[in-house]
Amino acid sequence: MSDTASKETFSFQTEVGQLLDIVAGSLYSNREIFLRELVSNASDACDKLRYEALTDASLLEGGQEFAISIEIDAKAKTLTVSDNGIGMNHQDLLDTLGTIAKSGTSNFLNALDDENKGDLGLIGQFGVGFYSAFMVAENVSVTTRKAGEKEAWLWASDGKGQFTIEPTTRDGNGTSVTLSLKKDAKEFLEDARVKHIIRTYSDHISFPVLLGEDTLNSASAIWTRPAKDITSEQYTEFYRHSGHAYDEPWLTMHNRVEGLLSYTNLLFVPSMAPFDLYEPERKSHVKLYVNRVFITDDTQGLLPPYLRFLRGVVDSEDLSLNVSREMLQSDPKLSKLKTGLTKRVLGELKKKATKAPEDYAAFWTNFGAVLKEGLVEEIALREKILEICRFKSTHNDDLTSLAEYVERIKEGQDAIYYIVGEDASKIARSPHLEGFKAKGVEVLLLSDSVDEFWLQHITEFEGKSFKSITRGSDDLDKIDDADKDDKKDEPEAKELDKLIELIKAELGDAIKDVRPSKRLTDSPVCLIADDGDMDVTLERMLKRAGQLQHSTPRVLELNPTHQIILKLAERASIDDNAQDALLKDAAHLLLDQARISEGEAPSDALEFSRRLTAVMSIAL
Repeated sequence: MSDTASKETFSFQTEVGQLLDIVAGSLYSNREIFLRELVSNASDACDKLRYEALTDASLLEGGQEFAISIEIDAKAKTLTVSDNGIGMNHQDLLDTLGTIAKSGTSNFLNALDDENKGDLGLIGQFGVGFYSAFMVAENVSVTTRKAGEKEAWLWASDGKGQFTIEPTTRDGNGTSVTLSLKKDAKEFLEDARVKHIIRTYSDHISFPVLLGEDTLNSASAIWTRPAKDITSEQYTEFYRHSGHAYDEPWLTMHNRVEGLLSYTNLLFVPSMAPFDLYEPERKSHVKLYVNRVFITDDTQGLLPPYLRFLRGVVDSEDLSLNVSREMLQSDPKLSKLKTGLTKRVLGELKKKATKAPEDYAAFWTNFGAVLKEGLVEEIALREKILEICRFKSTHNDDLTSLAEYVERIKEGQDAIYYIVGEDASKIARSPHLEGFKAKGVEVLLLSDSVDEFWLQHITEFEGKSFKSITRGSDDLDKIDDADKDDKKDEPEAKELDKLIELIKAELGDAIKDVRPSKRLTDSPVCLIADDGDMDVTLERMLKRAGQLQHSTPRVLELNPTHQIILKLAERASIDDNAQDALLKDAAHLLLDQARISEGEAPSDALEFSRRLTAVMSIAL
């Protein structure tokens, strides 16, 4: 007998072991969800075989009818969920029931800290529902045979670190999951309890779920039913099934479209951001059906990547069943379907943004950064996306639209001002904002990584250009100022010119220029990018990504009304000051202070410390 024909023992992937410790040791108030997860997995297995059989009819044995059955053995204290779906072979068992084949697992486990160990939402977001069986079972065994193969396999584990796989026999393809229930889980041996669970959580399953001779669910695809006949509870349970989620849907979109291309969509926006939202693959999680036959849950052309937070199904009778997934990607009808779905989703989001702005703010917090990717990728729908974008600003704590910003624009202001950074709380305290706040000029506070990129593609809104307050001249003189008579003392022009000349000479190539500033009111200095130069945040991001090797020297702006600048300018006006050590040290300290205010480190920490000590000694 070969090695694969004998019992083998394996250790769970480290992350699975951690998960099982959490699941088995937690006391959930609604442990019955394990049954929903097992039935959902069985449904997926039937869907997959039905699709594979479209191109290989031999996979179906004797024209089989798909079904899911539940068996209760009260004497043996076991509950079994069986299906006649795709089944698994030896390698599938290793890949599926020994690991968590999902990126972001470490983040998931970190999130399951002591305070969140009972948070089913976290478990659901990672699609590890099978392991929930160990909430109620001392031992779990899986008997399975893959469609088209003769060998059957038995997987078994007590959930304590190891599992075994050995050959077995099974009549027909499919999978049976048998749970040996814990003493405190005997309620799941009662027919009435099981029936209630299936009718509550799994009525939407499109295959019959059987307990003996009884069919426990309606066994019809929920999206084919009229919306008026579906309750919010039924929508929620289908959302949780299709999206492997535990939260409530934030928005439900159920539509039937008739025309040259007919289709039905039942789409959901989650109320919680999934953990894989920012994974590089940017996969869609909407399932595609053709005439109620499952095709795929990873159709790249069905929805754009910036709508990847959507869950649910799309079903069309006008797409071809007898094509591969690869051929489907190039089907021109799929492109039309994508356009129609995208416009509908954006339209529904616009309605929510208009009618329920506070509710929409919660959506934007979760998914705004993803939706803004469409401003770069979707040229044809850029205006529609921009309409539903929301931004933080210096106006107040509420999110604002660009249209609202333009309504509040001040006399003489011809730009929409913004500042970009990596930390929203830090950029809200940036010295660059001081002059704008003093004049009551609103500035958008942009802290998403995509912000710098979409601003390269969109240069204006309603005739107002976008302008970074950390780049070039600030144009504040053109804007009406209610406090224009309240002027602070400034140094004599020749004194300031002399100071600027000394700082330029001392700092050399470390800076591009030194100028008086109109944007500063409280801070002595700041750094800006010159007109035409790359914005500071974009430059930093490109360097981190290895796409830029060298930084462009920036302009150092001095606040001519600040006491430090006033005193230094006065000192600079004294004859024979070219060798003044304090002024030389002060020049470097001013540059380092400007860097620190932007979250950067001083260019030379030891020299910074020495200069600071020297200047403080003189001052004291």
